[in-house]
Formats: sequence, C-alpha cells, structure tokens
Amino acid sequence: MPSSSNASSGGQTGRKKGRRARLIVIVLVLAVLAGIGYGAYWGVDSVRASLPQTTGSVRIDGLDGPVQVKRDDHGIPQIYASSDEDLFMAQGFVQAQDRFYEMDVRRHTTSGRLSEMFGKGQVKTDEFLRTLGWHRVAQEEYDSKLAPETKKYLQAYAKGVNAYLAGKSAKEISAEYVALGFENDYKPQKWTPVDSVAWLKAMAWDLRGNMQDEIDRSLMTSRLDKKQIADLYPAYPYDRNKPIVQEGGYDEATGTYEQASTGAGRQGSGGGQGAGTGLTGGAQAPEGTGGLESQLGGLADVLDRIPDSAGLGPNGNGIGSNSWVVSGDHTITGKPLLANDPHLAPQLPSVWYQMGLHCTSLSAKCQYDVAGYTFAGMPGVVIGHNQDIAWGLTNSGADVTDLYLEKFSGDGYLYGDKTVAFKTRKEVIKVAGGDDKTITIRETNNGPLLSDRNDELVKVGKKAPVGTTAPDRGDGYGIALRWTALDAGNTMDAVFGIDRASDWTEFRKAAADFQVPSQNLTYADTEGHIGYQLPGRIPTRGEGDGSLPSPGWDPKYRWTGFIKQDELPYEYDPKRGYIVTANQAVVGKDYPYTLTTDWGYGTRSQRITDLIKSKIDGGGKISTDDMRTMQMDNSSEIAKLLVPYLLKIDVKDKYVREAQQLLENWDYTQNPDSAAAAYFNSVWRNVLKLAFGNKLPKELRVKGQCLSVAPVDNTGPADDDRRVRECGQRDADSAQPDGGDRWFQVVRNILKDENNAWWQAPKTRTDAATDTRDQLFARAMEDARWDLTAKLGKDIDTWSWGRLHQLELKNQTLGTAGPGWLQYVLNRGPWKLGGGEAAVNATGWNAAGGYGVSWVPSMRMVVNLEDFDKSKWINLTGASGHTFSSHYTDQTQKWIDGELLPWRFTDKAVEDDTSDTLVLKG
Repeated sequence: MPSSSNASSGGQTGRKKGRRARLIVIVLVLAVLAGIGYGAYWGVDSVRASLPQTTGSVRIDGLDGPVQVKRDDHGIPQIYASSDEDLFMAQGFVQAQDRFYEMDVRRHTTSGRLSEMFGKGQVKTDEFLRTLGWHRVAQEEYDSKLAPETKKYLQAYAKGVNAYLAGKSAKEISAEYVALGFENDYKPQKWTPVDSVAWLKAMAWDLRGNMQDEIDRSLMTSRLDKKQIADLYPAYPYDRNKPIVQEGGYDEATGTYEQASTGAGRQGSGGGQGAGTGLTGGAQAPEGTGGLESQLGGLADVLDRIPDSAGLGPNGNGIGSNSWVVSGDHTITGKPLLANDPHLAPQLPSVWYQMGLHCTSLSAKCQYDVAGYTFAGMPGVVIGHNQDIAWGLTNSGADVTDLYLEKFSGDGYLYGDKTVAFKTRKEVIKVAGGDDKTITIRETNNGPLLSDRNDELVKVGKKAPVGTTAPDRGDGYGIALRWTALDAGNTMDAVFGIDRASDWTEFRKAAADFQVPSQNLTYADTEGHIGYQLPGRIPTRGEGDGSLPSPGWDPKYRWTGFIKQDELPYEYDPKRGYIVTANQAVVGKDYPYTLTTDWGYGTRSQRITDLIKSKIDGGGKISTDDMRTMQMDNSSEIAKLLVPYLLKIDVKDKYVREAQQLLENWDYTQNPDSAAAAYFNSVWRNVLKLAFGNKLPKELRVKGQCLSVAPVDNTGPADDDRRVRECGQRDADSAQPDGGDRWFQVVRNILKDENNAWWQAPKTRTDAATDTRDQLFARAMEDARWDLTAKLGKDIDTWSWGRLHQLELKNQTLGTAGPGWLQYVLNRGPWKLGGGEAAVNATGWNAAGGYGVSWVPSMRMVVNLEDFDKSKWINLTGASGHTFSSHYTDQTQKWIDGELLPWRFTDKAVEDDTSDTLVLKG
C-alpha cells in the first residue's frame, strides 16, 4: 500500500495531467475557431481583392489608343484595338487579370525556380529543370533567333502584364499568394518577354516523343529477349489503321514529298522496336556497363516525378489528341468543318485560355483578326481561326529526343578516340525559407547529363570500372539527352505567322517555323480547301533509329541533320474529302526517313475515320453537331475485340457468372452509368497484369493501386471474402502495363494463339497457374469480379463506370501540396465520366494506377468555315484562375455533358453576346 505522501504526489500529478489535457483541448478549440474566423476573413478579403475589373475603364501607360475588352457571360474576352502593339499589350493585361498566378508558376517551372515559391521540396525538380536549361535556350532564341516583329509583340505583351501588376499587393493579384505568405515572403516579379518564350519548352516537354519508350525498351533487355521485346512493341498495323497521309508519297526524282504514287522505300517508319541499333543491337555494349539498367531506372524515376512537381502533364503511350477536317463536299454547309480536342493532363485552371484578338481595321499597322485557344503567359492564338483559315493541332509523335550513354574518362568523356572536356556551368537555386543551393551542370556534345540529377546514379557510376573521379559525380557512365528543343529556334515566329495567314501557301510558310514541338497541323479555309502539314525540326541519324539509347562515344550515332521542310509530309485537298489526325502513323512505309518508331497505333484515328465514312457513304452530309457527337464517341475498340472471347468461357462461380452476363448484349459504349464498361475495364486491367506484368523487369514494375483491398460485406461465402482480402497481398509485387493502344495491338497479335507463352501466369495462394489464353481470361474475369466487389460492392446493380472513372480537378501547386482546408478551397470534383483509354472521347486512365482519369480532351472545338459565328467551343474549366470566381469551372459540367458553347467572331455577334465591357486607356 503506498504511503500518504506518495498518494498525494500521485494525485497532484494526475490533476496536473488532467489540467494540461483540458488546456490543450481548449487551445485546440480556440485555434480552430480562430482559424475558421481568419479563414473566413482571408477568403472574403482575398476574393474581393483579386477578382478582376471587367467594366468601366482602366488607365495604363503605353497604349497608343483606347482598347475595348468585351466579355461574354462565361467571362471569355474579345479584345479590340487599333494597333498590333496595343492588341498584344491588352492581351497581356487581360490574361494577367484572370490567370497571373498560373503564369507565375509556369515561368518558375520553365526557369527551374519553383523553390523560390514553394521551398525546399522543389529543389530536386529545380535541379532537373536547370539541367535542361529551358530558360537559357529561350533567352538565346529571344536574343538571336526571333523576328524583330515577334520581339516587338513579346515586349508589348510583357508591358501589359506588368501594367496589371503595377502597384498591386499579393492579395490583390491572387488568393494563392496570401496562402504562400503563410510560408514565405514571396513577391511576384515583373514579367519578361523571355518568360513567354520559355513556356513553349514546357509544352514541348509534354509532347517530347518516345524518351520513355527508349528507357523501357532498354530496361527490358535485362529480362526479355529481342523477340519478346518486339512482341511488346509491335509494328504499326498499316493493314488496318490508315496513316494520316494516304494520297501522297516521296518523289525521289524531285527530292520532295509530293502527291505521288506509293512504293517501296529506303527506310521504314512503322511502329515497333528498332533492330540492330543502339546498345542492344548492332553496336557492341561496352565492358563495364552493368550499371546501365540502374542508370535508366533512376532516370525513369526522375521523369516520373517531374509532372507532379512541375505541373506538367503525363507523357506516354495513350496520351494524344484528335483533329480532323471534312471538306465541303461532305458537309451540310458546303464548306469545311474542322474539329480539334488536344489530350493533356487535367489541370485547374485549364492549360487553355479562350480569347479573341481583333483589329478594329485590318492594315499594315494592325494585322490580326483571330480567335481561339491561347496559353496564359504567351501572346497570340495557338489553335483557332482567323477571318480566312482555321487550324488544329495534334502531337505527331516524331522522335526528337535521343538518350546517349556517355563514357567518362578523367575530367571529361570519350568521343571517338579522344577525351573531351565537359561543358560546365554553375547555377544557384534560391530556396524560400532555406539556404541557397549551388549545382554544377555538365554537358557533352550530345546534350546535358540527366544522370547527374539522381543521387542513386552516383553510386552506379562509382561501381563502373572506368577512369577517375569526375566533377560532382562518380566514375563510369552517364546519360545525356539530345533534344531539338534545347537548340535555339524560332517557333514563336510561327504562332504569329499562322494567326495572320490567309491561305494554304501562307499557312505552310508560317508552319515551316513551327520547329518544336513537332505537331500535326490540320487546315481549312473559307475558299473550301482542306490540308495537312507536318512541321518540325526532325533529326536524321547516322546509325540507329532512335528506338534505344545510343553509345555517345561513337561518332556514327550522331545526328546528321534535319529533314528539310519540303520533304516533310503534307496533303492538300485529298480526293477522299477528309483528313484525320489522332497520333497515328503520319506516313506509309515508303517514306525515306524515320520519323519515329513509336507511333500511336491508330485506334482512335480509325474509329474517327469509320464514323466519318458511316455518315458520308451514300451521299450523306456532316453537320457541326455530327462533329461534336463524334468527339464524344465512347466506344471501346479493345472490348469489341475481347468480349466475344470472354463470353465463350464457361464460368462456374455464380458471382463471376453474374458479372460475365453484364457483357451480353453490351454495345461496347463506355457511358458513365454502364456496369458492363466498369466490369470489362477491370477485366482488361487484370488481363494485362496477369499476362505481362510479372514478366517485366523489376525496374518497370509500377506499383499502382491494389486491385482489391478489403471485403465490402460479409454476406457471401467466407471464401469470397478471403479472396477479396488476399488480392491486395497478391498484388504487392506485381507490375502493370499502362493499357494504352499499344497494348491493344500486343494482345490482338497473340489473341488467336491460345497457347502463346504470354498467357502463362504463375500460381498464387488462391489461383491455379494458367497455361492458355482462356485460362488466363477466366482468372482475369474472376479477379475483376472481386476487384469491383471491393470497390463498388457485391451487388452488380450498383456498379457503374463513372463510379470508378472519375475526374478530379486540382490546382497544380497548393491544390496538391497545400494544407487540407486550402485544397478544399482550390480544388473541384470529383465528376463521373464516360469514355476511356484510346476512345475518341479520350478520358484516359492508366491501368498501372487505377481507373481514375489521367488525361482528358483539354478543350473541344468545331469550326464552321461557312459561318464562323456558328462555330462551337468549350474549355475544361473556365476563363478564370480565381478560385471563387463564377468563371472558375463554369464550363466543366457542359464539357462533361458533351455540350459546346457558341463561339462568336464577327463584330455584331460578339457585341450581341457581350455582358461586360472594359475600356483600357493610355
């Protein structure tokens, strides 16, 4: 029994602890209440301060005359000015009103200065972006490559942005700056012309081509042989999916790509693995390159982190865009119709900003009457139409990036039989709330050493038996990037050239300057012509085809030049009366240059072609609404292929049979309320995992969502619940292909071979091994049943594709990394979507990470060349980047529903639609 003194002491201690606990609770309650009060004050005060003025007048220095800014009821501005400089100055002012925070983040991304805004968590990203050197290249372009007229426009735009910023506090610019003020004392700086030029580099990075495929193919060599790798990178199916250019060919007599007959060519350009190239083909892999797989694996990890950190989109097979144009012979108007919907990562606000730029009178002093989609932070219109022509863009997929393995030697690297000194520079990264960090960037004659930006690669280099210690890094081997965007060019000139082009000749002349990123350009004009042009700086190579990393020390693998403009593919008024571009092969096998070995495989393009043909066969005509309906097509081409096989399988388990019956009489349409679409996509995901996932090398084993994680209820047999629980354990070390249309082709090629080795899957605690196609399909169907049981419930009547396939719109900085209450304020969603992977309505999802929406048609437009005022458009979000603006996401639900807004262009139509008018005065 304790003494009285001890008892007293214990009682006092207990009472002290009780008082302390109550005090903590009181403090927490007060803090929450204070936070709510301050949050409410902060929200109201910041919202009121940052919303733009849209009526009345504003005086800004530098204008030659008054400028009118007319906004419709969705806040979309149409600007009217009497000179080019006033027009672009006003564009800068208005875009800054709506989107300056987004613009500011973008320029910190392109210059590798995110740490200045967001602190030490962005240092690694900044190191990588500084190594690429986008802003340095943009500065060189501005200093020495761009036309004087273009520089004048960029200067005017920057003046407009800075006129908006002048005299404003952070909270008057955007609410996000108030939130940043909790962490650091960041203040926005003035805008510069180079800030605008640099954003083209970020877009080029998003659309850079096959770098990831180069890495993946190389990593596969550690576990797969050439035949197996070729299985996973099949040749482009020209017999089924047509290329873009169908009525032309390369004319060797004239040395140009003319409208000529096709025939056997000198060098194929189909999809699939290159043979006899790079380090795993014709060139002998050097002794001591055992660390190559680790180097490439480390680089892949770095690349995977960049989109999340920098706000850039995903890059990989499956992402793309749609654009097609139909001649007046096949439309109800008698003039062309042009559709476009670029596929990018969903962002809030959308990467696009709708706008019209109109000269009050066209003259040498004022040359523009153009409307369409712009990038906030960059003058001009990127996609749209002017008074004479319309154009759209899709990614061509041209291979403009090559990875080189560099062999270190002393303080340099080997090239031929000589040691060459690295080109080096030091850069200082300023860190909000922390110490500056200085990095050394090294370049070879093939480009910057990306491998210097991964700590794990230091260890790999030290293990490679070559040379002595090099600056900053270990001995051995590194990986350099050769990329056309790192060479100074004049793509910015092309934007303005296209904006004012009046016919096909002027359009092609302007397109010749569109160097990076290489895009498919679709074209139509008011005279009734349609066309296609592939522009871009596309390299020619000595040895190798760009499908695998090349030995940097061997001069034979250097780039030898670039394809000449008059040799790049085009079509003009093809007899078939339409042109479809959806990231498929640009040309047939006769083309003499290798544009890429990694086309998209044509699933979307052929579906669009089939939809067009179904309308025009027999003399039918296509309307604007028909084009919109085609954009929303949800058909699953892989389901059409596989479902007949799945329905033939004799399923014993009654719960799995219940799910299988969903596929009976399904029309393969992936509507958001479709239970069949939900089940099929889960089956497809499990087919990929079982057939291919565990056979991939460990470096490619992407750990995505667990296919099933917990029992939903206890109403079924105990064994069913055990299966649901154990599915998560079974998936712990699995790999998962992304499920893009390359995988459609992979499966198509082996589908009729019932005993193909790819159908073999190992035994687990709950499943027998599979040896045949039908055994694997049966197991995938069973696993899919329990996958959806875990996610959606045992009752299949409650299943729907939209419950799995959801879109969340997130602010790309504080909406992903800020405190929870701020994320709630900045983000929107989720929304249930239809569509899917490689559907025309390409709401893509990555099978490695679950069913959520990874990329989307970032906008949709249909241009009517007979009457521009009858054109239609929509954006993913809205005009405003201000979280409590009524125009933050006011277009999103219409976008989801497949609606398009009227797109007014002529003066009277714009005036009739105007809700607010702001006059800018000098």
